[in-house]
Amino acid sequence: MRIVVLVSGTGSNLQAVIDAVSSGALDLTIAAVGADRHGTYGVERSAAAGIAGFVVDFGSFDQRADWNEALTRRVASYAPDYVVSSGFMRIVGQGFLDAFPNRYLNTHPALLPSFPGAHGVRDALAYGVKVTGCTVMIADAGVDTGPILAQSVVEVLDDDTEETLHERIKLKERALLIETLRQLSREPR
Repeated sequence: MRIVVLVSGTGSNLQAVIDAVSSGALDLTIAAVGADRHGTYGVERSAAAGIAGFVVDFGSFDQRADWNEALTRRVASYAPDYVVSSGFMRIVGQGFLDAFPNRYLNTHPALLPSFPGAHGVRDALAYGVKVTGCTVMIADAGVDTGPILAQSVVEVLDDDTEETLHERIKLKERALLIETLRQLSREPR
C-alpha cells in the first residue's frame, strides 16, 4: 500500500508512521509528504527519513480552486492508495475528494460526531465530558462528517487543561492512525 501524507506543521503523527514503517510494524510505503506552506517541520522530517517531499504553497495561489487543482495533481502523481491528513490545516475541495474517493483519511481529537471542527479538545472540556478521545475517518466535504473508521477513548482528568488533554489524545491518535493504516494495508485493493 502506498500513502501520501499531508502536513501543515511539525508532523508528529507523520513521525509515528515513519517510525512504524522503519521498524517493520507497519507494512506500507510513504510515497511522499506534502505541505501547504514552506518551512514545515513535517517536510523536514520526511527529508531526514529519505522520503520525497513537496510543497504546494497555498499563499502562492490567487484562487483556492487553483491551489486545490495543483495539490490534486501533485498528490496524484505519486499514485497513492490513500492520502493521510496529518495535521493538514487546509480544507480540500471537491475535486481533490473526487480524485481520491473514500481514500482521504483524517484524524480528529474528539469522539465524533461530538465536537467537530478546529477546537474539539477545547469544546469537550467546556462541555464537561468525562471521556473524549480521537477518531480516524474518511474525510468528505463536510466538517468532520465522513465515515468513521476507528476511535479511541481518553479519560478527562479533573485537573486537565486543553494542553494536557490534547497531549494525551495525541498519544492515542498516533497509535490509532497506525493501527488503522495497518488494517487498511491488509485489505485487498
